[in-house]
Amino acid sequence: MNFFKIKTCWSNAEFILIKLCMASIYILVGSYFHEFFQNYYKVLLVVFGITVIWFVYQWLKKMKA
Repeated sequence: MNFFKIKTCWSNAEFILIKLCMASIYILVGSYFHEFFQNYYKVLLVVFGITVIWFVYQWLKKMKA
């Protein structure tokens, strides 16, 4: 399978965006089961929205290059 042989030119700093994006949505989904994060819905949605937009922009920029 060639999928595992694909080389990327992403730096570790650029992977921070996707990690923040995934972490914020995991916490958001988890907050439906625990009331502890209920006060942070808006903050988590803002973090998720910003990181998704930023990551997709970076990804499209890399794909065009």
